[in-house]
Amino acid sequence: MGPFLSKNFATTLSPWVVTPEALLPFRTSQQKRPAGDPSPLPYLLDQADQESGALDIELEVLLITPALKQKGLPPHRLALSNTRHMYWTSNQMIAHHTMGGCNLRPGDLFGTGTISAPGSDGFGSILETTEGGKNPVRLASGEERRFLEDGDEVVLRAHGNRTGYVSIGFGECRATILPAG
Repeated sequence: MGPFLSKNFATTLSPWVVTPEALLPFRTSQQKRPAGDPSPLPYLLDQADQESGALDIELEVLLITPALKQKGLPPHRLALSNTRHMYWTSNQMIAHHTMGGCNLRPGDLFGTGTISAPGSDGFGSILETTEGGKNPVRLASGEERRFLEDGDEVVLRAHGNRTGYVSIGFGECRATILPAG
C-alpha cells in the first residue's frame, strides 16, 4: 500500500503522545535498500539521516474475535515486526510530503504505511498474511480469517526496548470493526 495510503479505513490513534526526544535512545541506522532498487532523489537522501534516522521500535498486531472472547482464549498474534523494516525514514517521508508545498502542522496525522518484517510472521497486514485471502489464518477458537470481519477487534502495541535505557510504550490502540450502515 505504501506511505500515506489506506488511512481512510479503521484508523485508530493511541492516546499517548511520544516526543522525538523520548525516541532518541531508539534511533538506529536505516537498513540498506535491496540490490537493484533505485537510489532516492538527492532531496530524500541525507547521510546523517541514513546513519541515525530510523527507529528500533517493536510492533505487535493482535486479533480478538467474538468467539475467542466467548471461549476465554487469548488474542491471536497476527504479526510481530519492527520499525527498522520501514523503507523510508520519518525525515524522508516529511521531506517528500512537504517538498511540493503541502503544509504539515502540529497535530496532523502522519501515516507510515504497512510495516512488514521479512518473514511471514511479521507481515504488517492481514491482506499480506493471507496472501489476498487465499490462505486463511487459523485461530485457536476453530475459526478462520481471510479478512477482518464485523465484531473483530484489532490491537496494536509498540515498545522501544534498549539495554541501558528505560523502555517506552506507545499506549495500546484497539479498534473493533463495526457493521456498515
